[in-house]
Amino acid sequence: NPLVLIDEIDKLGSGYRGDPASALLEVLDPSQNSTFRDHFLDVPVDISKVLFMCTANDISRIPGPLLDRMEITRLSGYDFPEKVAIAEQYLVPKVMRDNGLMVPKETKEDEENDGQEEKKEEEEVAPVTPLESYVHAENVPETLSIDKSAIESLVRWYCREAGVRNLSKHIDKISRKLALQVVAEQEGTELTEKSARKSDSWSVTEDNLDDYVGKPVFTSDRLYDKDPLPNGIVMGLAWTSMGGSALYVETQAIKRTPGPDGKTRGGGTIKTTGQLGDVMKESTQIAYTVARARLPEESAFFDEHDIHIHVPEGGTPKDGPSAGITMVTAMLSLAMGKPIRNDLAMTGEVSLTGKVMAVGGIKEKTMAARRAGIKCIVFPSANKRDFDEVPEYLKDQLEVHYADDYADVFKVAFGSSSSSSATKEPPSQ
Repeated sequence: NPLVLIDEIDKLGSGYRGDPASALLEVLDPSQNSTFRDHFLDVPVDISKVLFMCTANDISRIPGPLLDRMEITRLSGYDFPEKVAIAEQYLVPKVMRDNGLMVPKETKEDEENDGQEEKKEEEEVAPVTPLESYVHAENVPETLSIDKSAIESLVRWYCREAGVRNLSKHIDKISRKLALQVVAEQEGTELTEKSARKSDSWSVTEDNLDDYVGKPVFTSDRLYDKDPLPNGIVMGLAWTSMGGSALYVETQAIKRTPGPDGKTRGGGTIKTTGQLGDVMKESTQIAYTVARARLPEESAFFDEHDIHIHVPEGGTPKDGPSAGITMVTAMLSLAMGKPIRNDLAMTGEVSLTGKVMAVGGIKEKTMAARRAGIKCIVFPSANKRDFDEVPEYLKDQLEVHYADDYADVFKVAFGSSSSSSATKEPPSQ
């Protein structure tokens, strides 16, 4: 039975020529595709035995009726060790070969021996382009190489996407510049300051990587190095198209001030910035209500102050419900004047009554937490099975807590000695 691969189905567009998604409804529907009629040939075709496989980066961009006809399998992106291994064993030798810096090793078998030909063919089916099967080309320095430390820096500070396409582009850029430097030295040609080799070594390492690919695209995920963090600031974990990322939720209070008429102005309102989407804006409203309900009754902090919530970086759009418990914790930290430890991160959606609900992207968020140097993570209890599937090397030396209710988050963030206010039930309606 044939297999048909439809790549990037979430990039379908419609125009005056027609809507491809409408045609795919009939193609992918098992009850209709046995008599599919192609409008170009105008004859019925039975494609019920064809296996269709579609790929997408964002299923939210696939039309709902079309998505209903699909069986969805979610695949997580490559993690740090996998990217480094792929680069070392495949990308580096492939790019070096394409740019003339490496050539395949010559076989040592006797080609005149007919009995060895079959064995030779079997050996050629080995893993594709392993580094050991290539040697430096003629007139290429033997010390020319891309060190593992450079690859790790590329993955950590330049290429954080789920795949390795961008990583391959950066390695190709390094290889092209190395090839230019080799040819220039052989011919005695003087290169520009930007292209010339600035070190005595032909090895690209972490120290001279920026000479080949420029300054890092990403910087540290930590905006605050002090421990504990300033009041009202908590680190959350998010899932993006680039994989997992750690982001801070910042809160600031503006005290009510008397106006010209002597009456106080402001108080009891909340403002959000940071390019938050509609879902995340709703999460801030829910978190604000939960924080007010969990604060001790004798405290009038939220009545006397306006609250401003900001999620850096302002130029990056953000959306999703998974920052709910982070926002509640940030507002309570501000209201109670109690800071949060700087190696704590959390993720989870919060309901109006304080229930902590499951979120997605647990593996990616764990990777982001490790990259940011986080030692303690709070996950929803419903995500325990997802965390159990995370590889052991990602769990190593991580302190993980699971929360059913926000009271569990409060105990981890502020300590059990302050848990009385968090366990207080919100008023019944």
